[in-house]
Amino acid sequence: MRLYQGIRSLILALFRKILFIWVRTDVSGNSVEALALDPDKPVCYVLQYSSLSSRLVLEQEVIRAGLPGATEALPVKNGPSHSFFFLYRRIGGFFRGRQAPAPTNEFRALVHYGLEHPDQDVQIVPVSLFWGRSPDKEKSLVKLLLSDTWSIAGRLQKFLIIMVHGRNTYVQFNQPLSLKQVIDEYRHNEERANRKLARILRTHFRRVRQAVLGPDLSHRRTLVAGLVRTQAVKEAIRETSAKDDIPPEKVRAKAYKYADEIAASMSIVTIRFLEVVLAWLWNRIYNGIAVNNIRVVKEVAQDNAVVYVPCHRSHIDYLLLSYVLYKNGLMPPHIAAGINLNMPIVGPILRRGGAFFMRRSFKDNPLYATVFNEYMHVMFSRGYSVEYFVEGGRSRTGRMLQPRPGMLAMTVRSFLRDHRKPIVFVPVYIGYEKVMEGRSYLGELRGKKKQKESIFGLAKTVRKLSNSFGRVAVNFGEAIPLAEVLDDVHDSWRDEAYDSEYRPAWLNQAVSELAFRVASNINASVAVNPIGMTATVLLGTERLAMDESQLIRLMDQYAALLKAFPYAETVTLPEGSGKDWVAYCEGMGLVTRQPQKLGDIIALEGSNAILMTYYRNNIQHLFALPSLVASLFENKDSLARDKIVFLASVAYPYLQSELFLKYQPEEAETVINQWIDVLIEQGLLIPLADNRIGRPEEGTEPMLRLRVLSRFIIQTVERYHIALGILRKYGSGKISATELEEQSTLLAERMSILFGLNAPEFFDKSLFRNFIANMQNNGVITTDEDGLLCYGEGLDEVADDARLVLSVEKRQAIQQVTMMGA
Repeated sequence: MRLYQGIRSLILALFRKILFIWVRTDVSGNSVEALALDPDKPVCYVLQYSSLSSRLVLEQEVIRAGLPGATEALPVKNGPSHSFFFLYRRIGGFFRGRQAPAPTNEFRALVHYGLEHPDQDVQIVPVSLFWGRSPDKEKSLVKLLLSDTWSIAGRLQKFLIIMVHGRNTYVQFNQPLSLKQVIDEYRHNEERANRKLARILRTHFRRVRQAVLGPDLSHRRTLVAGLVRTQAVKEAIRETSAKDDIPPEKVRAKAYKYADEIAASMSIVTIRFLEVVLAWLWNRIYNGIAVNNIRVVKEVAQDNAVVYVPCHRSHIDYLLLSYVLYKNGLMPPHIAAGINLNMPIVGPILRRGGAFFMRRSFKDNPLYATVFNEYMHVMFSRGYSVEYFVEGGRSRTGRMLQPRPGMLAMTVRSFLRDHRKPIVFVPVYIGYEKVMEGRSYLGELRGKKKQKESIFGLAKTVRKLSNSFGRVAVNFGEAIPLAEVLDDVHDSWRDEAYDSEYRPAWLNQAVSELAFRVASNINASVAVNPIGMTATVLLGTERLAMDESQLIRLMDQYAALLKAFPYAETVTLPEGSGKDWVAYCEGMGLVTRQPQKLGDIIALEGSNAILMTYYRNNIQHLFALPSLVASLFENKDSLARDKIVFLASVAYPYLQSELFLKYQPEEAETVINQWIDVLIEQGLLIPLADNRIGRPEEGTEPMLRLRVLSRFIIQTVERYHIALGILRKYGSGKISATELEEQSTLLAERMSILFGLNAPEFFDKSLFRNFIANMQNNGVITTDEDGLLCYGEGLDEVADDARLVLSVEKRQAIQQVTMMGA
């Protein structure tokens, strides 16, 4: 018997080597750490369908990864002689390859062993294998027949599939199941135990296949034609024809043209081509891509239509997210792209990579709006994954922009029409150590006109490929089921009837709530990197320069602050220490070193001083509350703890709206008190008698730490005081919101020049607009019938307290313009 098994093993090893002369695999989850295997329990791998080629691939990947062997025998009498089994067995002859929907004998033997030995456990690791990801259904009949799809291949078809797609094989190892836990409740009923484990494995393989392959692709021309035939588009055609006095045939042709302009034409051939090109590109311009929390996506993609909502920092975002998903065994999403990217050469490639194109605005074109809405509804109702940027455009300041409601509203309305397929939003934070468009952003912030995308602009970008842009992080945040958001806003939404035209009264509230959750979950997944930490500390100094050893100590201490009270589990912190980070920034050319006998000085110079505000702004929200507390001690030696909590709580709703902080306003007092305790523990504040809190002595290291910390957020608070100062200058009922916004922007720009402030967002008109709108929403100011802003005495008290954070020089600068008393 041993001789037979030895010869058999040699033959299988030979077959495996022959197979891998041709086959090339891409594998995920193949490590002891990723699988979280218990070394004290035996491991058994399970494949869905009986196949010699699948077995050989499994054995090869187990050997490569150093996992517990698939060829080792399990302690199962009359069971599998190896640590793997197939869920379904093959019946029929060589040309008849259907699978019996019944567990194999080895499977039954494993369950029997588990029932006979209740004190023993086996870790069952499901392994999914795909010969090619999905067919190119538009043109290639051969690829349609010979791609690994939802159908089950026979022996001859499998051989041909391996020949066609063997070099693009994907293998996914998944989290193990506990045999003991699964069958424990059926200790006295073996048949039911068999059925339960088989059902769990069958469901698992179906869900993985759904996530990896996605829904079946439709022929694009059929999809486009189908859109024009929907009831909503037909009605829009009739209305447009009647309104504009155009024959219905011409309007119908226009609707078809719109649909053709919008629709993606996803091609797996193109995706595979892009995978190769992008792998080369990332290796050339980046020092690595860190992917965190991908487990969240793999879980939700199995049973839901997924909407990926990344922050938008660069044009690279489009490509990077699709690449990361594909490399991790997930179907790339259909991506909403601006029509400006539908350029010659580039546009068709993006369309085949999954992009669908949309015009910047279509409020005045109801026909186009209807066609686009119906296209989105098809995507969601069929279960496609979709990606869009809620910010609308790329952030030029490094901050999360205010979400735009358009695409979110379309998604909500589509789900209300047909919610059989759940929709889950997956926020994604994409963090660059050096954003490719950084220099052009500086020009735009200085007033330079944004350049229109073109082939020539793309050619200029190609020249940058010789530069290094550091590392990039792709962090997946906490998923947001749309149904849960609707339940919180309007719990009876399932009982109402909806059509394509219906807009419930509570829709805007639901969209606003969804927008905030998406934005705050993106920010709660931020990747802190060496560039951001260095920028944050250096920009907190008066001269943008600091002794190197002091800079290193401060960065280590602020990193310790983030660890002492973690903002969220999905936030990632940089490896190494302050010393490593300074050296890294210097190597990236973002800081300069000025040698000095008493110690080298690290400084920001020239355009880098402004560019680094971008990277500081990426992580500013993490320090917002401790920095706010620290800023209250700019001009005060001590304050009552209650006063600190009150003042910080008053400012919190405005900071929350601007920086998308995750805590609800009712949580603010608790969190502020927690931060006060942390600052005391870290030596930045001192507890005094009578429940008062004091600051460290001037000239000491702790006082320096507190002062630099306060400057992380102080410009934001100063901006609020500017708006309050101008409002009080004119008086209640004397100035409109638009005039207040304009006057505040001018004064902020003036102060930026007078005090050498490097942050371009300090005089960003949209931030003043948001602050004024929030004061209205919070009832601090009201609007009279003439559109003028009115306020009560409470505003004066808040404005006087807010001046605690302002230096004497800045108070005087504001007074000169607003003519306010000291």
